[in-house]
Order: sequence, then structure tokens, then C-alpha cells
Amino acid sequence: MEKELVIVIDFGGQYNQLVARRVRECNVYCEIYSYKTDLDKIRAMNPRGIILTGGPNSCYEENAATCPPELFRLGIPVLGLCYGAQVMSQVLGGRVERAAVREYGRTQVHVDNTSPLFAGVAADTVCWMSHFDYIAQMAPGFRAIATTANCPVAAAECREQNLYAIQFHPEVLHTLEGSRMLYNFVRGICGCRGDWRMDSFVEESVKAIREKVGDGKVLLALSGGVDSSVAAGLLSRAIGRQLTCVFVDHGLLRKNEGDEVEAIFGEGGQFDLRFIRVNARERYYAKLAGVTEPEEKRKIIGEEFVRVFEEEAKKIGAVDFLAQGTIYPDVVESGLGGESAVIKSHHNVGGLPDYVDFKEILEPLRNLFKDEVRKAGLELGIPEKLVFRQPFPGPGLGVRIVGEVTAEKVKIVQDADAIYREEIAEAGLDQEINQYFAALTNMRSVGVMGDERTYDYAVALRAVKTVDFMTAEAAEIPFEVLQKVMSRIINEVKGVNRVFYDLTSKPPGTIEME
Repeated sequence: MEKELVIVIDFGGQYNQLVARRVRECNVYCEIYSYKTDLDKIRAMNPRGIILTGGPNSCYEENAATCPPELFRLGIPVLGLCYGAQVMSQVLGGRVERAAVREYGRTQVHVDNTSPLFAGVAADTVCWMSHFDYIAQMAPGFRAIATTANCPVAAAECREQNLYAIQFHPEVLHTLEGSRMLYNFVRGICGCRGDWRMDSFVEESVKAIREKVGDGKVLLALSGGVDSSVAAGLLSRAIGRQLTCVFVDHGLLRKNEGDEVEAIFGEGGQFDLRFIRVNARERYYAKLAGVTEPEEKRKIIGEEFVRVFEEEAKKIGAVDFLAQGTIYPDVVESGLGGESAVIKSHHNVGGLPDYVDFKEILEPLRNLFKDEVRKAGLELGIPEKLVFRQPFPGPGLGVRIVGEVTAEKVKIVQDADAIYREEIAEAGLDQEINQYFAALTNMRSVGVMGDERTYDYAVALRAVKTVDFMTAEAAEIPFEVLQKVMSRIINEVKGVNRVFYDLTSKPPGTIEME
């Protein structure tokens, strides 16, 4: 697809995905690349703008992540954020030093709103700071355009070369006017038209899929979740009955979910699809027996997915493409999209085996964030109930069971999760909370039930509020609701005598348990 491009150069910052997503909110397409990306590759991509992310190190340390000075001479506008601002200053002849006072959290910032970067921004605004170092001396040609009580260069510009450096993080919601600042950069300074929209994405994707597939056959991994369902809708519009959807019931789904998925996508359902349901639970349980390490579980589940598809493909004849609902956060979190560490291997990205018996992997949603996937689903006419369904990980309950996966543990977490979801809906909280589920810890503890000693498992309840699923805060569920959930789980689910509520945000945690 021909589209304007802004690239994010990743120095290992925790907000790299968030930066890219904020740019896309400006209707400008954006991708993430490592700081190690070759300059010629960047030049060949012909980006309209470049954004340098934050990072965990000091740019003046030996072997610190950096970029060549030629990056700033390409004639492309560059915006450095936090560490990226410091790298820009250091590389271009400024000086970065350890600050006498660290700035962290919401900070009052005075900005010069005659700068195009701060056009329309209040002269005194609140921004999110997170830094030990500071720009002690600006590079030649730069001038300060923002200050704080402790930071004389909270932002700087070299307007003649379209170079801008910001010490704070405009991408996080705590920076009150951060979206405006990023809009000013990508739409104003970079001159982007803002043509990245879901209606054009669907139209162009359908065309691209038809050209790529031709008269070939496609096999789609359909889980019934949002991503694979939207992928099914997109592929169905493009190639119709050339698509076969295979639903693998790996025994790691939520309670009754296998039957629900078949009711929607199977014969007589809402979609005119070739649908095959494969009952593979015993096969998965056998493969996962004795395995406790989360990454190993993910990879086993991912490999079994592909093996099942290969077997089904042989049954239905020659299949040219394996399609999956991979989305952009899957790619980045699997360590394939930037410089950040591998957070977790997704079963349809980093969890794939080296050898796959298909001509090619087809991932029509690979470049979309979750909220963009939902918009594409609505554009395709997929029912809202399905589009806004609770996210569910590809490896299923395999990553909501800490430690070894067994049939007994699966039943425990299915029953506990069903109770939790019932009570959240009964309390009218299901539309307020973006994701909620019950997970099974590997902890067993002593309890007393019916005047008898028990030694059973602890269930952890998780509920988060998030816009983009890249950062999240624990939801504040009324205590009486939590008490009711706890009481029902302990009384109705055999093998559980303790219930916890997980308050961890993302970061430092992930939304899922493993």
C-alpha cells in the first residue's frame, strides 16, 4: 500500500509502541525500527518524519545506543523524545550530563508556543518526565523552547533543519497536551496529509490479498477472538470460498467457548465460510505435561497449531497460504519490530517453528494495533458484540495457568473465570473494564472449609483499564463485588481455597499472567 510513513527509531524505551500508536491516531502510518537499522534502509523507506524513542541508558556511556550524525542530515524532520533528545544533542555537538535532581512524573513545563512544535499548546502545561540525565549544553544551532524548575532545556529546536528535542514523554496520557504536540510534528512539521484510515485500509487490503492469493487456497487459524475473526472477515471479503477456517479446540479455551465459536462461524452461522473444528485437547495436554516455563509453553502451543494446520491442509488438498491474525503488538513484543527485549513469544509470531509446510504465511492485520483491528472489523460489517469481545491470548489458558497445564487445572480456571465474568456483567462493569479474567497461580496454601483442613490452589483475578493494551492500570472494582466473586469461587470451584486481586499495572507487569 502506498502511504505516507513516519518511522520510530527504538532505543529500547518502554513506550515505543505507544509512540507509534499516537502517530497513527493522527491518521499517519507509522512503523518501529531498531536504532541499529542501516541508514541506507531508512533513506530507501523515504519517511516523512523520524521519531527517536526513550531508552534505559545514558547516551554518554561507553557502547551506549546511538545513531549516526548523517541521520540528521537527510533533510527529514526528526523528533527526539527523552533519551532520543539526549542522543540528538550529544551526536550533534551538545553535552549531556547526570542531573543534580531527577525529574519523574507529572511536571509543570513552560513552553514557547511560537515554536511550530507547541502551536496551540498552553504556555504552562503538565508533562510526564522520567530522566536522570539532562541536556547540559545544546548542540550548535539549537535554542531552548521549554523549561521546568529543574530542567533548563526541557525542549529544544533547530527550526532551520526541522530538528526537535523533547526531554519529556508526549506519547503518554499524563502529558496533557502530548497528542497535540505529536500532531504538530507529524501533520504540521512533517507535512503529512493524514491518509491512514480503516476504510482505505480495508479496500487496499482486499485488493492486495486478491492479487497475492490469485486462485490459491488459504487456511486460516480461527480462534474466535477479535484478531482472527477480523482476519476471517477481511479474507472472506477478498477471496470468499477459497478460504477455509480451521478452529483448533486445544482444550485451553474459556468455558463453553468452543461451542460458541462454532455457533458463530460454523454451518448456519453468520459467515459463509468453510469451517472445520478440530478437537485436539488431549494432544495438547500430552505435549504440555511437565512443562512449567512460560516461553516453552507458548512455543509448544505455537508449534502444535502449525502441525494441526498442516495435517488439515493435507486432508483438504493443496493449500498455498496459512493465514493468521497476527497484529503489530505481537510483532513488537516478540522482538521483531524494534530494539526492545522480547517480552513474550506470541504463538503466531515468535512461537512458530522454523519449518512450515505452506508456501507462505499470510498476515493481513500484521501492521495494525488492537484498536485499529476493531475499527477494521466494524468497517467489514462484523457484529459489534464480536468486534468488542474480551481479548483472549492465542495460547489460551496455557498462559493463565502458572506452571504445568493439566486437565484438572484447566477446569478450575474455566469455572472460576466463568463466575468472575458473570459477576462483572451482573454488576454492570463489563463495559467499563477493557479486559478481565481469572488465572490460576501455582501457589497452594492451607485453608479451613467445613471445619476441615484444605490444601488447595489460589486463583488470581485480573481486571485492567486500557486504551491500547500497551499500557494498562488495574481497574477499581467495588469491594462488595470482589467479595461476592471470592465467595462463589471458593464455594463452587473444587480445588480453590484462596482468591487474590492483581493490582499490577502494565508496565511493569503484562496484562496476562505469563
